[in-house]
Amino acid sequence: MEIVTKIAPICLALIMLGLGLGLSIKDFTRILSAPKDFFVGFFSQLVILPIVALGVALILNLPTAIAIGLMIIAAAPGGVTSNVLTKFANGDVALSISLTAVTSLLSIVSVPFIVINSANFFGVSITADISMTGIALKMALVVMVPVIIGMVIRAFAENFISSKINIVNKLTGWLFVIVFAAIWIEEKDNIFNYLAQAGLAVLILNIVMMILAFFIAKRFVSGVAQQKCIALECGLQNGTLAVFVSTLIFDDIAYFVPTAAYALIMYITGFIFIYILRKSD
Repeated sequence: MEIVTKIAPICLALIMLGLGLGLSIKDFTRILSAPKDFFVGFFSQLVILPIVALGVALILNLPTAIAIGLMIIAAAPGGVTSNVLTKFANGDVALSISLTAVTSLLSIVSVPFIVINSANFFGVSITADISMTGIALKMALVVMVPVIIGMVIRAFAENFISSKINIVNKLTGWLFVIVFAAIWIEEKDNIFNYLAQAGLAVLILNIVMMILAFFIAKRFVSGVAQQKCIALECGLQNGTLAVFVSTLIFDDIAYFVPTAAYALIMYITGFIFIYILRKSD
C-alpha cells in the first residue's frame, strides 16, 4: 500500500484546503442563530453514527478488521460531497457547511478517540508508538492546518475565491477519486474479496443512518430543509480522511476496505435518497 499511504495525506490536505477556501467565520458564528438544528446534526454524527456502526458490526458478527474499518468510516466527519448533495436535495446548505466545518476541525480529537477505543473493544492491539496524541497531531497537519490556511486565503481574496469555488469543489472531488483509484489499482487481486465482506455492512450503515437521522431531525429541528441536511451529513462521510487514518494506524488493507466500499455505495444511495426527497417535495 505504498502508493496509497503516500497519496492519501497529500490528497486529504488539498481537499481540506479546498474546504477551507469555501469557509468563512460566519460558517461558525451561524451556529448561534440556530443552535438546536446544529446540535441535532452534531450529536447525530458524532454520537449516534458510531453507535449504529458498532451495532451493525456486532449484529453481522463482522471480521475484526472489517468491523474496525466500519468504525473508522463512522468516526470520519462529513465532506464537501455532503454540502453539494444537500444543495441538490434543496436542503439547508448553510447548516451543512457549518456541520462539515466544525466536525472536520474536531475530528483531530474525535476520530482517534473513536478508532482507538474501537480497536480496544474488538481486541486489536495498537503498537506502543501510536498514541491518540500522535494521531491527533498528524491529523492536525493534514486537516486543521490546511482548513485554516484556506480560510485565511479566502479572507484576503474573497471575491476571487468565491467566483472559483465551483472549480475548487470539482478538483477536490477528483482528488477523492484519485485516492480510491490508487486503492483499486494497488490491491486489484484482493479488493473484490474484501468488498464482498464489507459491502453489506456499509450498505446497512449508510441506509439505516440516513433514515434514522432524517426522523430524529424531523422530531427536533426547525424544518424539512434541515432534516434533509442532517440525513445527508450522516450518510456521506469524508472517505479520504478515513483512508488516511486507517493507514496511520494499521498496515493491513482490510481495515480500510470498508471505506472503499462505502465510497462507492454512498453516492448511489445518496442520489436515490435525494430523488425520493425531491419527489416528496
